[in-house]
Amino acid sequence: MPEGHTLRRLARQFADVFGGQQLAVSSPQGRFAGGAALLDGHVLVAADSHGKHLFLHFDHSLVLHVHLGLYGAWSFGGDSTFAGSSSIGAPRRVGERESFDDGAGGLPYDGPPAPVGAVRVRLVGANGWADLRGATTCETITAAEAEAVLGRLGPDPLRNRRGDAGRFIANLQSRTAPLAALLMDQKVIAGVGNVYRAEVLFRRRLYPWLPGSNVEETEARKLWRDVVSVMTDGVADGRIITTTPRFWAGHGKAAARAAAARTETYPAREDAHFVYKRDGLPCRVCRTTVLIAELVGRKLYWCPSCQQPA
Repeated sequence: MPEGHTLRRLARQFADVFGGQQLAVSSPQGRFAGGAALLDGHVLVAADSHGKHLFLHFDHSLVLHVHLGLYGAWSFGGDSTFAGSSSIGAPRRVGERESFDDGAGGLPYDGPPAPVGAVRVRLVGANGWADLRGATTCETITAAEAEAVLGRLGPDPLRNRRGDAGRFIANLQSRTAPLAALLMDQKVIAGVGNVYRAEVLFRRRLYPWLPGSNVEETEARKLWRDVVSVMTDGVADGRIITTTPRFWAGHGKAAARAAAARTETYPAREDAHFVYKRDGLPCRVCRTTVLIAELVGRKLYWCPSCQQPA
């Protein structure tokens, strides 16, 4: 399931390529015909995300609310001025990378193509189009209803507003569930998924089954800051990278300096994470075998040596 950094990039792309435009909105599949009709012909005035939720705000105070879930994805196309990712979400096209166009231009374009597959909603602007498939949630709601959705969610590390760290700490300490479960609870913290969960727990050397009520305030605040840091990097990089250059194969001091300068030097996929999908392999830090466990219906990756009970 796409995590919070992907939704933030998605919101930015909508604002960049459709912001301020009157959009033709339709539902080629037909399942969203009523909701599309309410938005058709109106101007997109803002695009925002909170956690794993996308909100497209139109000029008549109605909002397109989308949660991609496990299988949802947006595909995009347009003329030479339409610069951006050609798809965002999951499943992605083979070889697709969440990154913006390099400035050379968009895809060949002669108006939107005929819809392919079960397109829930199609947005068409002056220079391009966007198709949504497979989303868990796709609905037209009022601004008040959008606020109600936000009210049910925990703080978003990518917003990191005043008081959000305190809300996160209070959410943790009021619950006895395992810390690894709480990080996946969108009412506790919005936007963290399976990858960030495993990685930040390892980076903070935290035992995944530590009850939330047992997390000291100082450690909870450090955990929040680390989530903010790695998710912010995810927005900039277009992928989740939680390791540092010294753990990247074939890279040394030069790579570390390049990374510090925010160049295009990135690790190979297999070097990007400390524990995620590395079960059976040696821990990058202590060489103990990384383990896998089932928690809240998802696979949890962790190091039993680095992440011992306190």
